[in-house]
Amino acid sequence: MVDFTFHTPENTTGATQELLAGIQKNYGFFPNLFGGMAEAPLAVEAYLALNNFVSKTSLTPAQQQVALLAVSVENDCEFCTAAHRALGKMNKANEQTLTAVVTCDSIIDPKDRALVTFAQTITKTRGRPEEAEIQSFLNAGYTKQQIIEVILIVSIKTLSNYVNHLTHPEPNKELLAMM
Repeated sequence: MVDFTFHTPENTTGATQELLAGIQKNYGFFPNLFGGMAEAPLAVEAYLALNNFVSKTSLTPAQQQVALLAVSVENDCEFCTAAHRALGKMNKANEQTLTAVVTCDSIIDPKDRALVTFAQTITKTRGRPEEAEIQSFLNAGYTKQQIIEVILIVSIKTLSNYVNHLTHPEPNKELLAMM
């Protein structure tokens, strides 16, 4: 197994140190996700930019977290599953939905169910859902714009989930405390 360096504001220098120190200041702690990702500082910058774009979508903050969680679960990413469950709670996502996504149980709220199903379908099919799956998402009250926004969410989770599969960050105690 390749052992990646866990980068922090304390063990880096220059622009990478500034980037990681800014992350630590913004979150109030240093999310372990960034430790391995900082092996390629441009990946950290891309992740932050994509995260900013996701925050500007027409999906509510709760819906954003539900979709991010759904993709993280589909990709079997322990760190991001913990993070988005915690952030989902912070953003007032339906607690039953968050639990059901993590435990792979039935989601009661039909709109949440449609969002989770669609986000996971996009992930599983590599962006090739069946026409009926697209129509089901639209019939649940979502828009064509939101189809593309879900793909944006899949993009950011592909980056972080895949990096995490290789670097194995532990969920921070700060994240676990929010769950």
